[in-house]
Amino acid sequence: MASSRAVPNLAFRRLRAQRSPGEFAAAVRRAAREIGEQVACDARYIGRVEAGEIRCPNYAYERVFLHMFPGLTLTDLGFSAREQVRGRAARPLPGAPPTPISNPTPISTPAPMSIPTPISVPIPAPTPTPTHFTDVSDVSDISEESDVLRRAFMTGGPLTMAAASLGLGGRPAAAVPRPRRVGEAEVSAVEEAVRRIRLLDDRHGADGLYRRAAQPLRAAHALLDAGTATHRSTADRLHSGAGELSISVGWLAHDSGRYDDARSHYAEALATARVAGDPALEAHAFCNTSFLAGDSGRHREAVRAAQAGRRAARHLSSPRLLSLLALREAGGWAGLGDRTNCEQALSQAQGLFDQGPSDADPEWMSFFGEPELEALESLCHAALGDWSRAARHAYRATVLQDPHFTRNLALYRAELATDLAHAGSPDEAAAAGHQVLDLLDQVQSSRIHARLAATVRVLLPQRRQPDVRAFLDRHASTNPRTNPGK
Repeated sequence: MASSRAVPNLAFRRLRAQRSPGEFAAAVRRAAREIGEQVACDARYIGRVEAGEIRCPNYAYERVFLHMFPGLTLTDLGFSAREQVRGRAARPLPGAPPTPISNPTPISTPAPMSIPTPISVPIPAPTPTPTHFTDVSDVSDISEESDVLRRAFMTGGPLTMAAASLGLGGRPAAAVPRPRRVGEAEVSAVEEAVRRIRLLDDRHGADGLYRRAAQPLRAAHALLDAGTATHRSTADRLHSGAGELSISVGWLAHDSGRYDDARSHYAEALATARVAGDPALEAHAFCNTSFLAGDSGRHREAVRAAQAGRRAARHLSSPRLLSLLALREAGGWAGLGDRTNCEQALSQAQGLFDQGPSDADPEWMSFFGEPELEALESLCHAALGDWSRAARHAYRATVLQDPHFTRNLALYRAELATDLAHAGSPDEAAAAGHQVLDLLDQVQSSRIHARLAATVRVLLPQRRQPDVRAFLDRHASTNPRTNPGK
């Protein structure tokens, strides 16, 4: 929790050395995977640690940090002893059932907020849905810090009204006192919801998450409607967080084939950015709008949206963001069949990417590394009909991709299969298709199913070949969904 008494953690800052917060966060996530942990670490979390806002990490982060720096203690890392920073447990409402917790890790409560009679709202475990998550804890086992924020997020005033209307428990709306202000806990909870959605999407795809993710988005907009933030900085963070949450939910709609819903969410984020005067949020909204327009066949709009995003981002000191927007523009030109402008935009994207990461890179861009650069260039060449060239870039994307990002790995392999099928390499296409099918028990993404279905259509004339027939038969037996429509 943030505190006016926060003391910068200089020891932890020294351990980061020359790495940017984003690069160090990526190293933390890699270390977590090495020991079987899962943490939603990003540049903002590292910044909060270094600023002294997190005086002691939760148990998952503790295990990861001690794994990264063997021989050191939490004190050596600049943290305080756990017993000095942990408070008493939250008290349930009278007569309320205990909160179901799938992991018996103790949780703490935040410092009292400036609202009358603070209320702890019990949050039930997620209702089972027809997803293919390999571990239910991916949804319900949130770290101590995240769980505290989640409880604060659903506490008091309009948030409890939203919770009740969404079936998340809590007192009736009329019995809940309105807060005098929205503070750090609520804003941090909005930001944490964005991170959690991105983490789950990286691992599992969008199909099983979209409906669930709409709930925190509604609660975030209830906070905006309340208009009770007393500090300008808090209000700005709330607008940015709500806008990023709109984009995250919009992406889940986009990736699961709900294009109209996605368009609405992206437009909502753009409006929030314009009201708040937030160029970073505006650039992000335009970036996703361009991507959606290309997928919807509106290639001229894709070009215009990408160019608008580049204008919004020109003063943000993030070459990587400008690189991604140049790639979005290149995709639009490729869809229009304009090879000259496409190649020019691709060249600009590569030059900007080669400038390297920056501390100013938005945290949502953690997915954008060399694998994504290769994959997006592959899509441009595919749109122009250069299938062999597209396959080379798609192959590089699959080789470079961190296996932790399961959805992207499956997508890149599906794109590779399609490119190889068009390029006249049916056996190799079938082999790549099998690799995609191997991942479909972990990932639910209509985009991936649609791409795989496109590969099947191209391979059908080659079905007499044994390897192709084996893939087609296996694909048919899985009965994957085709493109749900645009």
